[in-house]
Amino acid sequence: MDDIKQQFAGSCLCGTVTFKGNAAISGFYLCHCSRCQKASGSAHSANIFLKNGTLDWVSGLEHVQSYQVPDSRNARSFCACCGSPVPHFNAAIDQWQVPVGCLDTPIARQPDAQIFVASRPSWSEKRDTVPCFDGLPE
Repeated sequence: MDDIKQQFAGSCLCGTVTFKGNAAISGFYLCHCSRCQKASGSAHSANIFLKNGTLDWVSGLEHVQSYQVPDSRNARSFCACCGSPVPHFNAAIDQWQVPVGCLDTPIARQPDAQIFVASRPSWSEKRDTVPCFDGLPE
């Protein structure tokens, strides 16, 4: 695991919720479990994990809502205004779970692993063979 601290900032889609931090990333995972597929609306979630006390809310904390999946340690937080995922403190693992897509600064780390790949939808298994465009296709 990487123990180099990195400064970062992030926000929700509408900009109401903003946060910043200076932390070492303890893990970076792409999770394909069915719960993360539903929470992300995609084939997987992409989250970095930070130790407690490494993230500060800049604005909009009063608009952060959370949902805990019953009888599990799966939970997520989101902006009540736009629904974007935002960081969530996961007490079960004593770490912040930060959706990488809400970061406004790039992180200098590649994912450590893809997890729950047995749950990965078949349409996402061979993404590298699908045509790519820099913008909307003509």
